[in-house]
Amino acid sequence: MLRQIQRRGIFTPRVLEAFCRIPRHRFVPREDWAYAYDDCPLPIGLGQTISQPYIVALMTDLLRLRGDETVLEVGTGSGYQAAILALLTRQVHTIERHPALADRARKVLEALGLDNVSVHVGDGSLGWPEAAPYQGILVTAAPPDVPQPLLDQLVDGGRLVLPVGSPGFQVLQVWQRSGETWQEETVLSVAFVLLRGKYGWKEEDTN
Repeated sequence: MLRQIQRRGIFTPRVLEAFCRIPRHRFVPREDWAYAYDDCPLPIGLGQTISQPYIVALMTDLLRLRGDETVLEVGTGSGYQAAILALLTRQVHTIERHPALADRARKVLEALGLDNVSVHVGDGSLGWPEAAPYQGILVTAAPPDVPQPLLDQLVDGGRLVLPVGSPGFQVLQVWQRSGETWQEETVLSVAFVLLRGKYGWKEEDTN
C-alpha cells in the first residue's frame, strides 16, 4: 500500500509513517480483509465506503499538518481517516450522521489506543462549532457547494479539503482562509458518497 501511495506522488514522511502504523483491515468488514490494503474503496455498510488509500493520503497531505493542530473530519465512516489524522495532530473531532457507524468507529479507535479522537453524531454540514476554530477541516462526502459553516470554523490560515459536486461529477478542492476571504484550488476529479444535511444534499434531491 505504501508503494502505491508513493508512486502517485505522496512523499511527506509523517503521512507515510502514519499509514504504516494504522492497520487498515481493522476498519473494514472481516470478509473484505483480503482486499484491505488494495488501492480501492470498500463498502462498510449503510451505503457508505472507506476511501481508497491514495485518496486518504492525498487529502491528509493537502491539510499540511505540523502536529499541533485541532482538526475536524466530516464523515467518520469507518474511522480510518480519523485514525490517520490522530497520529498527525493534537486533537481530532469527527462527525458521523449514522449512529451505528459512529459507534463502530469509536470502538475501533479506542481499541487502537487513539485517545485524541472525539466521535460525534450529527449533521456534518454544520461542522462542530463546540470545538471550533480548526486549523484543518477534512470532508469525506461531497456537498453540492462548500458549506459556509465549515469555512467559518477555520482559523485564519486554516485549510479545508473536500469534494464538491453532483452525483455524476465532483472535484477535490482546497480552501484556505485569509481573514474574511478564502483562496480556492481545484486538485482533481473524484467520486465520493454524497454529504447529507442542511448545507449538503437533501434526500429528495437525489431520489
